Amino acid sequence: MRQITAILAGAGSRGADTYGSYALQFPNELKIVGVAEPRQDRLEAFAQLHGVSPDRCYNSWEELLQQPKFADCVFVCTPDHLHFAPVMAALEQGYHVLCEKPMSGNGNEIRAMAQKADQCGKILSVCHVLRYSPFFAKIKSLLDQGAVGDLICIQHIEAIGYWHMAHSFVRGNWRRQDESNPIILAKCCHDMDLLSWLVGSRCKTVSSFGSLSHFRPENKPVGAPDRCMDGCPHRDSCPYYAPRFYLEDPRAQATFVKIISLDTSRQGLLQALQTGPYGRCVYACDNDAADHQVVNLLYENGVTVNMTMSAFTEQMGRVINLMGSHGQIQGNLESNTVEYWDFVSGEHQVFHLKTYAGGHSGSDHAMMKSFVALLREEQGNSLTSATASVESHLMALAAEESRLHNGCPMELDWN
Repeated sequence: MRQITAILAGAGSRGADTYGSYALQFPNELKIVGVAEPRQDRLEAFAQLHGVSPDRCYNSWEELLQQPKFADCVFVCTPDHLHFAPVMAALEQGYHVLCEKPMSGNGNEIRAMAQKADQCGKILSVCHVLRYSPFFAKIKSLLDQGAVGDLICIQHIEAIGYWHMAHSFVRGNWRRQDESNPIILAKCCHDMDLLSWLVGSRCKTVSSFGSLSHFRPENKPVGAPDRCMDGCPHRDSCPYYAPRFYLEDPRAQATFVKIISLDTSRQGLLQALQTGPYGRCVYACDNDAADHQVVNLLYENGVTVNMTMSAFTEQMGRVINLMGSHGQIQGNLESNTVEYWDFVSGEHQVFHLKTYAGGHSGSDHAMMKSFVALLREEQGNSLTSATASVESHLMALAAEESRLHNGCPMELDWN
């Protein structure tokens, strides 16, 4: 059983905690032998944990990929708007590539990446991990069995979570389109991919409405400072008060504190909130990401979909309602429950699906296992592909273009 060797371009939360963790958990399957990371503290911490040789540690992906090929694959975990160049360079070097989503915010670049993989004869997988979740796998299985008859329409909600929105899309790295991508692409290319996978057809028309309604300067409470720790008089009434979230909320402890500071002691976090971007008032940031958006999709097979993305939810997850000629499926990803109704027999079933350790209810683990198996040329097929990812990305870009043009329908041409 051959061990796959990998290079990591970007040792941030996804790179270190998803791909890096898999390599540590299954060292017989995967070993990371090189890393590129501009932050020296993260670079050193990752290299020490994985035993990466100092001569295989680099401060930029450019320097890393200038070296002669020395691994099987590259994990591209650079910031979203910096995926295109390292993916193209890695493919040209002869590496297989696993790229974080989204691939790019530019349609021409998205197409070029898939074409380059075909030309080079290399695997390019995009991290649409939710196809691997027990939740969506169950729904897909029911549809494939004909449980609802002809699928007619879908309602889908992407619940961002008010706390996640504040962290990632108001204070964090995805707050501005010119430094990242539109939120409908950055957050919801997952959903576009899932919906097309479930519908089993290509989308032909997209329309969308939405805006940045709440996280704006004019909504800043009277007397609130620009930073939460500068004596904010609204600390007890504001749901976005940063110290309470990062120091007390278990959701932050599980995911976000290592993003704001590698020193996760109370003093280290307080210092980061005092001076860093995550301590800013949510009404005094330079954000422009929409905080709610509705997308309507019409597929070539006649299925219609309404998708809502909203920041203003307690939980983070997906809720879906699939309606067919002979049955209905409803599901909640947060609770991992799927309900099914058969219109003919009157049967009603509730499936309580097992959750797994790791990100995205274990989907990250399943995706990594599949990718490693593909590279080992073992039996098995990837649930995702560069071609499918191109479609979901172009749908998201069309939705954003429609939103910016007052909901004008956008026709997608796949020729």
